[in-house]
Amino acid sequence: MVTRSTIAIIDDDDLVRTSLSSLLRAYDYSVHLYESAEALLASDMIPLLDCLVSDIQMPGMSGLHMYQRLLRDGHTIPVIFITASAAQAPRLTAAELGARCYLSKPFDGEHLIACLEVALKLDRP
Repeated sequence: MVTRSTIAIIDDDDLVRTSLSSLLRAYDYSVHLYESAEALLASDMIPLLDCLVSDIQMPGMSGLHMYQRLLRDGHTIPVIFITASAAQAPRLTAAELGARCYLSKPFDGEHLIACLEVALKLDRP
């Protein structure tokens, strides 16, 4: 039996969360949705997650700060960052944190799927 990978989508935009969830479920991923970084950090799902897909700019805690906190707490879950911003500084920070991919909105769903496949493959023996 093949175990489905569990993906968290963290984005303050309902439409983005819903559309990404539909896409990932179509590829047979198990998906959990969070409207903020704080909601993810307060959940009990963190140890069960195989990958994060997180917006960078959100009200409250940013996706980058959320991931820094997860790393500090010993959670080395691979992350794919998504953003509508064209700024280079977040891209550099994401790379320094070890982000598997960095996608600029709008992006093609196939690019996200390819990023997920790479991120999940890199973290498996």
